[in-house]
Amino acid sequence: MKKFRILLVDDEPRILNFLSSKLRVSGYEVLTAANGREALEQVPAQDPDLVVLDVLMPGMDGFEALRELRSFSAVPVIILSAKGTNADKIRGLGLGADDYLAKPFSPDELVARIEAVRRRLSPARQRPESEQLALGDLTIDFRRRRVTVRGEEVRLTRVEWLLLSELAQNAGTLMLYGELLARVWGPEYRDDVQILRTWVSRLRDKIDKDPARPALIRTVPKTGYIIDQP
Repeated sequence: MKKFRILLVDDEPRILNFLSSKLRVSGYEVLTAANGREALEQVPAQDPDLVVLDVLMPGMDGFEALRELRSFSAVPVIILSAKGTNADKIRGLGLGADDYLAKPFSPDELVARIEAVRRRLSPARQRPESEQLALGDLTIDFRRRRVTVRGEEVRLTRVEWLLLSELAQNAGTLMLYGELLARVWGPEYRDDVQILRTWVSRLRDKIDKDPARPALIRTVPKTGYIIDQP
């Protein structure tokens, strides 16, 4: 069976060597890159299953590399940053990162985050009762994983699809923050409300006529989200 391939990107050789050893012991195939430009060359050439990308690098930093990477690849990305601020976290997620991990961190925590991303790549999902669901201007084809808004197809990322699918299949039911986080990201993310808010905002930008006044995904303050039954 093909091993799950990870591209580690960091300008510090000591960190690259340490994390590479830990990930190989955990059963992964590991590639390395010393900077953002090298990473952008390796992604199409080596086809990794996931990229672990440091933010603070000379020349092209992680955010710039991620922005360019998203112009040609949907490979999952975990951002690493020594800053650990909410602003950096929101920026990384907004650029299309799948997760964000602040330094210093335990190598075991990185492995847990990688495993959570792997679960989302091929999630076990109960088959919806209906293969299609219409919610106002939005139509969801669960079998084809296709979403259209006012007749136009909308491209969703993997995380956006999983989030919309959970909300839509439970239309009319309030989904608590922790419940949504556990179902889409995994139980270890149950308290990470910021990551949920960021992805709901990205999803609204794609499916709502006026994201500033969302009509489809309704926020219940300090509690969760709900798609009202039409």
